[in-house]
Amino acid sequence: MTRRDMLLAAAVATLWGFNFVVIDWGMAGIPPLFFVAVRFGVVALAALIVPRPLASWKTVVGVGLFMCLGQFGLLYTSMALGLQPGIAALLLQAQVVLTIVVAALALRERPTRLQTIGVLVGTVGLGVVAFGRGGDAPALAVVLCLLAAFSWAIGNVISRKAGVVAPPRRLGALSLTVWSSLVVPLPALGLSMMIEGPDAIAAGIAAFGWRPVVSTLYTAGLCTLVGYAIFNALLARNRSASVVPWVLLAPVVAMVSAALLLGQVPNLWETIGGLVLVAGVFIANAPAPRRRGSPPLKWGTSVPHRRVPAA
Repeated sequence: MTRRDMLLAAAVATLWGFNFVVIDWGMAGIPPLFFVAVRFGVVALAALIVPRPLASWKTVVGVGLFMCLGQFGLLYTSMALGLQPGIAALLLQAQVVLTIVVAALALRERPTRLQTIGVLVGTVGLGVVAFGRGGDAPALAVVLCLLAAFSWAIGNVISRKAGVVAPPRRLGALSLTVWSSLVVPLPALGLSMMIEGPDAIAAGIAAFGWRPVVSTLYTAGLCTLVGYAIFNALLARNRSASVVPWVLLAPVVAMVSAALLLGQVPNLWETIGGLVLVAGVFIANAPAPRRRGSPPLKWGTSVPHRRVPAA
């Protein structure tokens, strides 16, 4: 990855880390699946001005179902069941390992030795934080959050396989982000009707004040439109194993913001685990060892790899 791509990846991780606190803050009194439908309904409005991506409908629907509906429907539900924002941010990062595994199987992308070590170090950091948090999280909420991570991993690989879905003049990867959001609102609303019920939806509409509005604008605008547009673009021009480990920074941001805004101060183990997570990110993105006789590889550059054609 170039220095510019590394900075973009860190910015996305920051947006997504703070996102957990914003979701928790705005979802009080709102059914989670209905809240997901509202969020992506707002994102889908951008399809009126953003051209359709140069990708098959299979890719668009796949990203919408797994990266959007599956991930956030499960995540929001887990948080509504009582999973704290910091824990949710932590558990969702299981997608890092899952993405690299799925990419290795589906795309035959083998991570380098340093990337493998970095992911392992980051995973150890996650385990340290989990150990420090204790076992008071609801079991069902934990399972749902891990399923959300798996759904995200599948969406990552689908997006990576699509490659560059639009030239720069057509807003690049933003088109895939917007058009895949069209898949979400109606299925999410249908699931909300079946699982949460019409009465809960009616109560949620009545409770939809300024806090849910601000939360929706943040999650739909910054996290989905800006965040996923950048993330999909990074996946299109870099190996999955180079991009995904940067998301390990999101739990650190989530826990710091939760400490400042919700009073959830990280303990010693959480602090140590967060530092290990950061170390894992930088190890995974360190320059590959230079072979004898080859020019030095600068920090932030990547080894050329086979480009997978768009589906």
